[in-house]
Amino acid sequence: MKGVPPFTPSPIHSFTTPLAMTSAVLLINLGTPTEPTPAAVRKYLKEFLSDPYVVEIPRIVWWFILNLFILPTRSKDSAKRYESIWTKDGSPLRAHTVAQSKFVSGYLGERGRRDVIVDYAMRYGEPSIKTQLSVLKEKNISRIVLLPLYPQYARSSTATALDAATAAMNELDYHPEIRKVENFHDHPGYIEALAASVREFQMRTASRPDKLVMSFHGVPQYTIDRGEPYQEHCIKTGKLLAAKLNLGEHQYQICFQSRFGRAEWIKPYTADVLAELGKQKTNRIDMICPGFVSDCLETLEEIAIEGKQIFKEAGGGEYNYIPCLNERHDWLQALTDIALQSLDKKS
Repeated sequence: MKGVPPFTPSPIHSFTTPLAMTSAVLLINLGTPTEPTPAAVRKYLKEFLSDPYVVEIPRIVWWFILNLFILPTRSKDSAKRYESIWTKDGSPLRAHTVAQSKFVSGYLGERGRRDVIVDYAMRYGEPSIKTQLSVLKEKNISRIVLLPLYPQYARSSTATALDAATAAMNELDYHPEIRKVENFHDHPGYIEALAASVREFQMRTASRPDKLVMSFHGVPQYTIDRGEPYQEHCIKTGKLLAAKLNLGEHQYQICFQSRFGRAEWIKPYTADVLAELGKQKTNRIDMICPGFVSDCLETLEEIAIEGKQIFKEAGGGEYNYIPCLNERHDWLQALTDIALQSLDKKS
């Protein structure tokens, strides 16, 4: 990745280490197609959109909608979008997640925790949660931190990942001690890393925007109405980030992207916010996606490309996208802190 210093593995990566590995940290991300082709994207989307945590429509009705209407058309369109962001290392999300797991492993080693294995899994696609847990079972790991890489808790992201892990362990008849990280939306290290990324970007441009737009992934409004804390977590993250940057209320905007289907989702919608800022002839906006810790389709294509087009076509001026935390060292030290806090807390 551009601008990232080469990673020097600590001794924990040696197969000759004398320390017994007794604990593990499993980073869990959403997932990605194996390649940017209609067939691979269709396979990925089918698994993703078949999850009842993601689409809460009666299964029989949804099966017909998904298989007869959505997959035949959306797979081709999504494949083109994935192709526009694909790299020599493959999917950006996978590449960043792999790197993050290696860095956390190295940082744990530097802190003397060479008894901990760090690996990653994908909720949809490969390597699956079940596959990775079976490897940990073979290694006789007795304690596991399940760490979904979603700062803000949602049923459609965090809960489905954690529940899938529980189901996989039951299938494998594997019952280690489990520690779960359900959110880190207000973790000081995470907030400071976000703020530092904004400061550094604006120092390179030698100026500040008229508005910092913080775009989070959306969820259906009914999930919030039944008590899910996701929107509250997003707003708190946004306010903490704004406070770190000394921004007044008129200097930033929190909004929500990636609406799917006809149901009402939490507002304001990112596309609407960008169109309105464009109509107001806003001279410059900077975009950041605090809910994503790795750049992916939703950030690199939906925000960096489509978002810019919406803003510009509506009459806006300069549009900048600030990358996700990815392999920032301050963020990865914070992620290591989050893992250790969960690993070492008293049960």
